[in-house]
Amino acid sequence: MKNLTLIICSVILFLLFTSFSNQADKTFSLTIKVEKLRNSEGIVQFALYNKDGSIPDENFKKCYKLLKANIVNSSSTITFQGIPAGKYAVNILHDENNNGIIDKGFILPKEGIGFSNFQTIGLSNKPSFQKASFDFNSDKIIKVTIVYM
Repeated sequence: MKNLTLIICSVILFLLFTSFSNQADKTFSLTIKVEKLRNSEGIVQFALYNKDGSIPDENFKKCYKLLKANIVNSSSTITFQGIPAGKYAVNILHDENNNGIIDKGFILPKEGIGFSNFQTIGLSNKPSFQKASFDFNSDKIIKVTIVYM
């Protein structure tokens, strides 16, 4: 009887620990869509951020992951795979000349930019991680508006 109890306790502990470890290792996919790009020139660069203070990031050096996608019919879509649950923000660049940087005029970007949770961008509505971030704990699809100055 003691052996049976020991075996049952061992199995329960094993199942309990493996269920916690599977939850911690669980990852999800984040699909990001942009539409109504002003043209189909260049590419769209999708930057994913996971730390407070990481936005603004004009040189895309503070991002967690960076992917690029082609433009089809003035739209572009990308999926980040294997992303753990957490708080994230998205920064998108319509890189019309495909040089990997935000080209600017005097002060403002010449190319389209966008952030999660933003419909407009301006001096009174500057992007930050706090404003652009969202909770992420399951597969998700979001749309981001691209703004041209």
